Amino acid sequence: MPKVLTAGRPWRVMLVFAVPLLIGNVVQQLYQVTDAMIVGRTLGVDALAAVGATGSLLFLLIGFAWGMTTGFAIPTAQAFGAGDHAAVRRSVAAGTMLTALASVVLTALALGLTRPALELLRTPPELMGQATTFATVSFAGAVATMFYNYLAAAVRAIGDSRTPLVFLTICCALNAALVVVLVRYAGLGVGGAALATVTSQAISVVLCLAYIRRRVPVLLVGRADFRAATAELAGHLRIGLPMGFQASIIAIGTLAVQLRLNELGADEVAAYTTATRVDGLAVALLASLGLAVSTFVAQNHGAGRPDRIRVGVRQGTVIAVAGSVLLGVVLVTSGAPIIRLFVGSGQEGVVHMAANLLAVNGSLYTALGVLFVLRGALQGLGHTFVPTMTGAVELVMRVGASLVLGAIFGYAGVVWGNPLAWLGAVVLLVPAYLRAKRSFDAVRPEEAVTGGAVDEPLVVEGPAEGSAVVEAVVPQPRPEPVPAGDAEHGRDDARCEPASR
Repeated sequence: MPKVLTAGRPWRVMLVFAVPLLIGNVVQQLYQVTDAMIVGRTLGVDALAAVGATGSLLFLLIGFAWGMTTGFAIPTAQAFGAGDHAAVRRSVAAGTMLTALASVVLTALALGLTRPALELLRTPPELMGQATTFATVSFAGAVATMFYNYLAAAVRAIGDSRTPLVFLTICCALNAALVVVLVRYAGLGVGGAALATVTSQAISVVLCLAYIRRRVPVLLVGRADFRAATAELAGHLRIGLPMGFQASIIAIGTLAVQLRLNELGADEVAAYTTATRVDGLAVALLASLGLAVSTFVAQNHGAGRPDRIRVGVRQGTVIAVAGSVLLGVVLVTSGAPIIRLFVGSGQEGVVHMAANLLAVNGSLYTALGVLFVLRGALQGLGHTFVPTMTGAVELVMRVGASLVLGAIFGYAGVVWGNPLAWLGAVVLLVPAYLRAKRSFDAVRPEEAVTGGAVDEPLVVEGPAEGSAVVEAVVPQPRPEPVPAGDAEHGRDDARCEPASR
């Protein structure tokens, strides 16, 4: 059910919101791990490497779609935090139209460029056939992937992170079963693994639509909402496109990494693929907290609550650092035994290289945790320039590690691409957030909202780097004002029931 994030202790509200995201990411990563285990053990190391050879290419386009659709939901969260349900429906209509258009364009481009792109990446000849098959099937189902991501983002924008978890769990369970059937028994090879993922995501789209129609009228749009939303398309693109380009810029860096790995050989590709599956599970946990911070900041920005934004980002950073240390210790000390679950016996070289990547990444997860929190906060405020620039920094770092360190140290140099990218992004994010925070601090205490309406909209100016000024919508009066003594934290367990149409 919808829930406002503008009341309750910030750390508790974010953690409660983040837990389903954490579980969902774990479930999603587990079914990707299942794919890798079944493909690797059933079809062999070359098939596993072929799937890995497509990873950066898939991330380039599907990562763009994920970032863009997540951005489309930020105005939805801001409108919901302001209590403006008509604006919520217009935002959903605008996001739906833009997602449909982007789906058609990206699918057509991807299908035409798959083989040339894999050749440009110098994919080893022995991997080319299976890699092309896996990528083609995955891109053909990109429409389902995009709409599932958008619908899940829209539901999360109104404070409901549990329902997407339910659908994701169903999706992953179905995917795991289909992978076994299509790969092991139907003999469809790596194409069967991709088809299983596409099919399960399409079913998730249907489930999300049925749930919204029955249970979430605030997200249920009509013809009038689509007509009214045309004026808001530009605003959604202003946030969604930079977030999509940010993901694509990062993906270009991973393409450079993939190019270097392809030159090193199939064992290096298999090691990197296996390690990034495990690493992705840890990264997903931190990314979930970043998404929770983004939604929390967006709703509180819409409600005119800079006091809660300050406290929430500070507490979110503490949680991220603590979680990063714990995850790092696990991967540094247990990397090799975990990798052996994927590649079986007789592949000690692959195990050693993969465990090395986990040790390097795990030792610097703290920087990644801070990155997700601060970038999520700026995106929740509607800032686009610095978050996009962090993608450019990550691109430079990854390409530099691949070209320079990879040429000098081989695989051992390539694995430093991600940690260097995280550190470079944090260097940009810290001063950018501090500039935004100073604008919060300039608001006089009597101007801060403590549970009721505000007399004037709170304008939070973007950092000096050039992001546009974002003006929050004036929130509607709430029936239960927050006591003065609890102005910082608000009330626990406040809920906003969806409005009937």
